[in-house]
Amino acid sequence: MKILRGIIGFEWDAHNRDKNLTKHRVTDDECEEVFFDEKKKILKDLLHSGAEKRYVIVGNTKKGRVLFVAFTIRNNKIRVISARDLNKKECHLYEKES
Repeated sequence: MKILRGIIGFEWDAHNRDKNLTKHRVTDDECEEVFFDEKKKILKDLLHSGAEKRYVIVGNTKKGRVLFVAFTIRNNKIRVISARDLNKKECHLYEKES
């Protein structure tokens, strides 16, 4: 996937660390696992892109939990903005073939 070429890791904002755990019971490790799912789907988030491009990734964790993760890329690192379980209306995003 072109979007992820050149990525050297993840960057976590100190003020947002564990925000997804508190709001949606998603750990930072689970957020990262989605990026390694072979069936993951990445879409441009045109609605929320402004000064920086934002993306959405939908994928599985090691425990089989399908997550919806919003992220951006800064300095060749993935910066997760938010993460939550995929809702019923969004299931087609993960199930459809590329």
